[in-house]
Amino acid sequence: MGEKPKRVFPMETIEALVALNLISGVGPIRIRHLLDHFGGDPAAILSASPGQLERVPGIGGQMASGIAGWESGVDLSGELRRIQEAGVTVLGFTDAQYPALLKQIYDPPPVLYVKGCLTAEDAQGVAVVGSRLTTSYGMEVARKLSYQLAYTGVSVISGGARGADTAAHQGALSAQGRTIAVLGTGIDRVYPSENGDLFERIAERGALVTQFPFGRSADRGTFPARNRIVAGMSLGTVVVEASLSSGALITANLANDYGRQVFAVPGRIDSPRSKGCHDLIKKGAKLCEGIEDVLSEFEYRFPGSNRPEPQSGQQEFPSITLNASEQAVWDALGGETLEVDPIIRGSGLPPSAVQVALFSLELKRLVRQLPGRRFERASSEN
Repeated sequence: MGEKPKRVFPMETIEALVALNLISGVGPIRIRHLLDHFGGDPAAILSASPGQLERVPGIGGQMASGIAGWESGVDLSGELRRIQEAGVTVLGFTDAQYPALLKQIYDPPPVLYVKGCLTAEDAQGVAVVGSRLTTSYGMEVARKLSYQLAYTGVSVISGGARGADTAAHQGALSAQGRTIAVLGTGIDRVYPSENGDLFERIAERGALVTQFPFGRSADRGTFPARNRIVAGMSLGTVVVEASLSSGALITANLANDYGRQVFAVPGRIDSPRSKGCHDLIKKGAKLCEGIEDVLSEFEYRFPGSNRPEPQSGQQEFPSITLNASEQAVWDALGGETLEVDPIIRGSGLPPSAVQVALFSLELKRLVRQLPGRRFERASSEN
């Protein structure tokens, strides 16, 4: 007797990708091979017979049978209902909203569950990661760097874990900026449990993201999978504090494999929790002492960095959009050369906001720094 033909049924692409993602043992790489073989149509995979599936590289007899019989082991209707009830968006890697940087890695997740929203701004995201068992120094640095990055309009991406990850998200939120938490669980699971309120705030101002379906708990395999998304979504990865066995080094190594910039914050030479960062620096990571070290690597991403030089005598730059803090600092400078304290008084901004605005204006080549930490507006004559 021949194989019983599979039932053919209409199915949306995203529904079929969700179903494939629910099948046990079928990971991103196998799904990619299947899509390549079946012309990019996930519904065709689910309608295929075991014999057809076995022709795909990496799909043996047992796996082919599991995929062909997916309806008996997958509660697709239940998953779609949970997605709708939770107000979650699911993006397939063929969707325009799927992060472009993440599409470039070897094994992008076939689907992303998103609570909140991903925006075009997130293409300029930078990961800030570190140890779960971090010191007060590590927490302070992660929070400060993330605050300043978010203040300049950079989306801060991290893993939602205890320690440095939590501090990174908190810092970005304090700056009223965007932050993305990539989870190592289903989006309905709060891990660690104390971060429930934090995750709600992140969903309001950024996004919670995971590749895992509802109900998936954390285990040893989910965190490396989470780390690759953190690294894959980011222009670069900043490691704040990490021992030699820290999972943050997995994220850094993945970022390096993806051709992304890796930054490492130095720490005490006698602290085991600084060893991982120091090792990264020895291997070529850029030493990070402040956001200047991060933003200078991505100057080309900032508006105005490649603009034509202004005409002689031109003082204003109408093609450049300034945020409120940058405009206040620009106005405070006027036509004078000032130190930081007069700029703070003139702008009415807190010192940290002035420092961030000044650096952002320097990147946009609207302000130049002179010896003695004095600043003035740039012009074609400078």
